[in-house]
Amino acid sequence: MAAKSGFTRPRQRSEDSTAPPIPSAVLYVANCGPAVGVTDSDVLAAFSAFGEVAGVHAADDSGARVLVRFHEPAAAEIAMAALNGRPCDRLAGRVLHIRYSVPVKPKARTGCSLPVAVAASELGVPGIYMVEEFVTAAEEQELLAAVDTRPWKSLAKRRVQHYGYEFLYETRNVDSKQFLGELPAFVSTVLQKIISFPGVKKCNTKLVDQLTVNEYPCGVGLSPHIDTHSAFEEMIFSLSLAGPCIMEFRKYPKGSWRAPGVVNGADEDSSEESEYIRKAIFLPPRSMLLMSGEGRYAWHHYIPHHKIDDVRGQVIKRNSRRVSFTFRKVRKGPCQCEYKQFCDSHSKTS
Repeated sequence: MAAKSGFTRPRQRSEDSTAPPIPSAVLYVANCGPAVGVTDSDVLAAFSAFGEVAGVHAADDSGARVLVRFHEPAAAEIAMAALNGRPCDRLAGRVLHIRYSVPVKPKARTGCSLPVAVAASELGVPGIYMVEEFVTAAEEQELLAAVDTRPWKSLAKRRVQHYGYEFLYETRNVDSKQFLGELPAFVSTVLQKIISFPGVKKCNTKLVDQLTVNEYPCGVGLSPHIDTHSAFEEMIFSLSLAGPCIMEFRKYPKGSWRAPGVVNGADEDSSEESEYIRKAIFLPPRSMLLMSGEGRYAWHHYIPHHKIDDVRGQVIKRNSRRVSFTFRKVRKGPCQCEYKQFCDSHSKTS
């Protein structure tokens, strides 16, 4: 049976049940986790002795089973041989029960269901990058605690906070002359990390100077839109905290840029075009998404209003709020991008 994590047992090499399973880079480790006094850091330290670990994640809701993802299957194979059914010295002699684990294959889909990527490389939208576990669980809690001590502004379906410059929903732009001050100290660690983020281009000035914090209640999403070209520079970073979601990207080949309507602070889908390309990616808590290039300038991004998402055949419940930190750089002049069809700066001069 597939775990809620989206991983399951690999198939045997043959019909012979005694044949060893095909090695995988992911290990399912039982008798290990916070419920039995083992932190993710403890697990990382123990398994890093066998090779580079890409991540440690909860395998289910029990708190006693984790997934350890190595970069290479060979490292997982060594760890399996050394630790399965044996006491682990680095974990106070705890006996671990380990098996290989592989991603659940997507179920056959009918109707209008959209396959959901779990990595930016699977998504196939140029300029989109994602890093899981961009912040630690402790850093996540610190960020959430920091914004929860600050005043929120209520919109129709969500609450927001603005730093650096206020975002004006009526015009989907900012007043670049109204500087609110430097970005708050509680995001300093995030700002240090994004400098080395995949896909980041060198910048002679500050990489970002505007932050919008959005709090989405359970099931609330965001209508399709392109962040206004003339308002912000190319790179837009979005950090997901607390709850997961699916983000969909849409490209309208026959359309052109139009400012979306806003009613009482709620975005409304401005495109009536029926033909468009759709792609979707799963954003787990603590992941950072970068939209740049074509993915930022020519694709609408959209968070469906769902309380339950289907991710590769697994039911993911949005049973908590989701808080996003969106970092951008305010543009000081007209946009000079090559995506004129979707550019408001171009439409003003044509």
